[in-house]
Amino acid sequence: MIHPSYVELMQVVNNDTTVIGEEPVVNSRYSIVIAAAKRARQIIGGDEPMIGKAAGRKPLSIAVQELYEKKVKIMSEDDFYDDETAGEHYETE
Repeated sequence: MIHPSYVELMQVVNNDTTVIGEEPVVNSRYSIVIAAAKRARQIIGGDEPMIGKAAGRKPLSIAVQELYEKKVKIMSEDDFYDDETAGEHYETE
């Protein structure tokens, strides 16, 4: 079994961002998969991993661990366009 599971990732990502009465940022497996894939492509493209012990690990594994450790934040489209931020739909700490 892969750790963390997508269910655990969804709980971690939504825990800090969900406000009572609002829809969570991540409400499907698809959202988690897309976010991890985008971050993995950035790592492949030369971005430095934001976790320790990344040497020798696959980019997707690094991206999933970054999401789990809250090193990467998934932003909703509303937040993304409200902030008028350019680039991907995430921000780093």
